[in-house]
Order: sequence, then C-alpha cells, then structure tokens
Amino acid sequence: MPELPEVETVRRELEPWLTGRCIRSAERRDAPPGPKYANLERATGQRIESVGRRGKFLLLPLSAGDELIEHLGMTGVISSTPPPDHLRVELSLSGRSKQRLYFRDVRRFGRFLVVPRGDYRSLPTLHHLGPEPMSDAFTAAALARSLAGSKAPIKALIMGQRPVAGVGNIYTDESLWRAGIHPKRAGGSISKRRVAKLRDAIVEVIGAAIVANGTTLSDYRTVAGGTGGYAEQLNAYGHAGRPCPRCGATFKRAVIAQRGTSYCPRCQR
Repeated sequence: MPELPEVETVRRELEPWLTGRCIRSAERRDAPPGPKYANLERATGQRIESVGRRGKFLLLPLSAGDELIEHLGMTGVISSTPPPDHLRVELSLSGRSKQRLYFRDVRRFGRFLVVPRGDYRSLPTLHHLGPEPMSDAFTAAALARSLAGSKAPIKALIMGQRPVAGVGNIYTDESLWRAGIHPKRAGGSISKRRVAKLRDAIVEVIGAAIVANGTTLSDYRTVAGGTGGYAEQLNAYGHAGRPCPRCGATFKRAVIAQRGTSYCPRCQR
C-alpha cells in the first residue's frame, strides 16, 4: 500500500500540473456509486486551488468551497495517460491541451470523493490523524504521550496513524529495526530514551524514502509512470529468512495487526 513517501511523490508531480486548472468534468468509470466516490460530480466546474497532502491522503481544495480527496488504497495509480483496465475515475481538465487525469485501482480500496472543505467526518482515519513525521509537532515527547499506558504492540500503534501520520507497514518495519525495538513490544513499555530513538528513526526513514520517490514493490507508480527507488535501501521489510545487516541473526516473520512483519530477534528488543 502506498504510504507517505509515495503519496508525497505523487503530490509533488501533481501540484504544478493541476494547480489553477478547472475541472471540466469528473466522471466515475468502472466504479460503483457509494461513499468511496461520493459527490464526485460536484467537482465539475470548480478550479483546483492547490494540491496538498495529509498522511496518505491527497487534498485538493476547490474554488467553490469543496475539497477533492484522493486516497490510493493498495493499488491506486494516478496518471495522465489512459490505463489499459480498471479505470475508476476520469477528470477532464481545462487548458490548451485539454488534458485528462485517470485513476486506476485494481483492488478497489482507493477513494476519490468530494467533501465540504475541511469536513472529514466521513473519513475517520483522516479526521483523527496524528502529526506529520516531518513536522515540528512530531517530537519525542509527543510520541511518548501517544504511547503512554498502551499495551498494544508498537507496530500496531504506529500503523494506526494516531501517534504519527502516514507511516504504514514498510516504513514501520524499517523504523523499528533502525531503533532496535521489537515490533510486538507494548507501546507503553518503551522507555523515553528509546521512544526518542524511534522518533528519529521514523524521521530518517521517511525522509530518505521521499528523496528516493518511495518504494515500488508491485503496483505503485509515479504520475509519470516511474518507480520508487527506496526498495534498494530496505534493511528489514520483507527480509524474513535473511541475515540482519547489523548483527547477522536471521530475520523472523510475524503477523501484527494483520500485516506481515520482519524483525531481528537478536537486536530488536
């Protein structure tokens, strides 16, 4: 599933292309009506004022007071060229070239909907997101407060999006390995010193992944059709059965919060 670095890469590509353009039409294609595509028709005739991001969500304020919200789900791809199949949404845009934006989503977990600007009540995950990892609000103290007293596994807590926004399966495994913290350890049992180390690890991992345009393992593509380069820098994610690059022990695999998890049994405690 695309996480913050992948969505930020897409945002940076979309921003100069979409900002200031008017949406001539917004149409569902091979997608059923329902909450994932709610009120899409309201985008027609509105101008895109900017392209923002919150966690894994793309936020596009529109000129008449609405907001177009896009979430890539597990397999969503936004492009300027028509996909061969699984086309869910098509936007026609103003401009001399009359370009179009296409949203392809094989597994149908993505979203492409319009809400009144800033009204995220229909999207509880977005509504309750924690601080952005690259923001000043994401401090060791803030992370410690969000974990205090919790008996849930630290991996499940991080992926829950409330301690920090946008960090999913890949980058949680990488950050916990870098910080030397076992993914099953109860969040409330981690010392303040190690919480600070985890906070720094998250910032370092997310920052490096953004520079690399994210991680492509299967479906993720940039708007221009490129792939992310961070897969070559992965130290833990997907490495079950391989030696730990830090201590040489064999990575083990577990399932935490319904996600496959790789960790070093020796140097993650």
